[in-house]
Amino acid sequence: MTMHSNPIWKVAMSGAALALLAGTAYAAGGTDWRVTGHDAGGERYSPLTQITKDNVNNLQQAWSFHLKPDGYTGRLRRAEGIPLVVNDTMYVNSPYGQVIALDATTGKEKWRYDLPQNEAISEHGSAYWPGGEGAPPSIIFGTMKGHLISIRASDGKPNAAFGDHGMVNMKTPEVMQTGPDGLYLLPSAPVIYKNLVITGAGSGEGPGGSRGGDGPSGDTRAWDAKTGKLVWTFHSVPGPGEPGYDTWGKGSTKNRSGVNVWGYMTVDQKRGIVYMPFGAPNNDRVGVDRPGNNLYSSSLVAADANTGKYLWHFQVVHHDVWDYDTQDPPVLADIKHDGKTVPAVLFTNKNALLFILNRVTGKPIFPVEERPVPQSDVPGEQTSATQPFPVKPEPLSQNTLSRDNLYKGEPEHQAYCEHLVDDNQMKLGGPYLPPGFNQYTVSPPGTQGGVNFWGGSYDPKLGLFITNVNNLFQPMHVIMRPDKDGHIILINEGPLAGVRRFWDAAKHLPCGPTPWGQLVAVNVETGDIAWRKTLGETDSFPAQFRDTGRPGTGGTILTASGLTFVGATDDFRFRAFDTATGDKLWEIKLPASVEATPVTYRGADGRQFVAVVDTGGSQIGSVETNDEVIAFAAPKK
Repeated sequence: MTMHSNPIWKVAMSGAALALLAGTAYAAGGTDWRVTGHDAGGERYSPLTQITKDNVNNLQQAWSFHLKPDGYTGRLRRAEGIPLVVNDTMYVNSPYGQVIALDATTGKEKWRYDLPQNEAISEHGSAYWPGGEGAPPSIIFGTMKGHLISIRASDGKPNAAFGDHGMVNMKTPEVMQTGPDGLYLLPSAPVIYKNLVITGAGSGEGPGGSRGGDGPSGDTRAWDAKTGKLVWTFHSVPGPGEPGYDTWGKGSTKNRSGVNVWGYMTVDQKRGIVYMPFGAPNNDRVGVDRPGNNLYSSSLVAADANTGKYLWHFQVVHHDVWDYDTQDPPVLADIKHDGKTVPAVLFTNKNALLFILNRVTGKPIFPVEERPVPQSDVPGEQTSATQPFPVKPEPLSQNTLSRDNLYKGEPEHQAYCEHLVDDNQMKLGGPYLPPGFNQYTVSPPGTQGGVNFWGGSYDPKLGLFITNVNNLFQPMHVIMRPDKDGHIILINEGPLAGVRRFWDAAKHLPCGPTPWGQLVAVNVETGDIAWRKTLGETDSFPAQFRDTGRPGTGGTILTASGLTFVGATDDFRFRAFDTATGDKLWEIKLPASVEATPVTYRGADGRQFVAVVDTGGSQIGSVETNDEVIAFAAPKK
């Protein structure tokens, strides 16, 4: 097949922008961890080599720090944020409403900043700005009530020149398009480009009334890092006269919510390009009121980081009714292809399809085909006749399910899964089987399957993209019901949909084929899978059935010594692998699961540390059992 006549990628670039092709990807290259993705391009690849394949088994816990404040008696809270490490100080977003600065070598607290009363901090981390124009180095982060806060990195005091005594109210009239009381938050760390703080948005999901998608705008915006003043806005849902407006049915862009970056953006610092992975529109399971492909939903969009001007886009899912989003950090890498070095962007999402594009032009480096997909039986739903599939690489996770390939193994659970399907008369299928009308459908990978917001890592020496994937699916169906105003609406709801995964919820045992969790390496030069390894084990099974893999959240990091570190799985393990082969080299069982991506850095004593936030399960339903930051290092000599 060839590209569809309605292209999923489009370019609008000036000659000056194209001239930037001569540049190379920006990489921090240091021994700190100053950005959530280690470098602005999100490779999550550290140049440190002290911990090696030969000595990783010598790692021991160097220190730990409990996040729970003294006197707190409530339930332990999850933490998914990636710490930052700058000049031997670790900055951690605590789920208890604090930013805490720790000595990265000893774990001793240096200071803590308490958010204003009733504010909750962004779940997915902070940004570090090195300062400039008389302003000090700063930690900048968002809150769950729509504030952007800047504090001094040295002592945690608010930067008085930033907004109103260190705080900017992001709930401005132009994004609060349906009124000031709508849900609006900043769920992930901003990205820094020069003296700009670039933010995504959290605008809620699901139905919003008789017209299911009304709510705050998901626009991306940039703010002055010193003053907090708004510099530019990128409209995630195009307005009249803007590119992409014609991909929405008449009137369906008005007050449309969703289409927001709730995950991680990356920046090509030398070219001045920001890469924005946008989510699905609201309502994210029912699209009867938004016919068309719906740009820039579930798309990767490149824009001029200085001005917010559109450069190109690539839509991963047309007319998304699966909540697939594209929240994984786009990984910027210079790769070898056909004997040339090509500036690339590697990105995937919940559908576990890895697209490899030229990051300057947006054109696929490996061919992409528009393939026919099943159509919806929901009244009024107009799903796209085709969806884009890369010819290479192959899907990173499972994407087909039938009655014949349900879980096979431990007899009691095998029988449970068969009854789950039969008793609920579920329809099982392959990629892009739409949510059924009054019937449960299961279409792998699903909203918690594939690769979620944690994304993957890239080893530039080996040319390998490494990521962990979930094979944890989700039943969905659409029903009619009256809303609060008495209007009859379509909604994805039920005892299984949206709440319960395709599993035994009481035991956290998925019903799809094993492995339920996997570590995958892709050779980006050839587009081939280099290796696959089962990731995780089910401790509750008898020994002969435990090698199942486990689902979870949190991603991988890589080191120049050829190591891959990953927690993520809900079996409480933290592991190290040989990046080249996928062989497991080290494993430790912790008090809880590692839900956040780890970090590695050099301490003041010269040792290389690897640190994790160990707080237990959340996304997949596990119970939180711990609240520590734990750092590992080789023993002192």
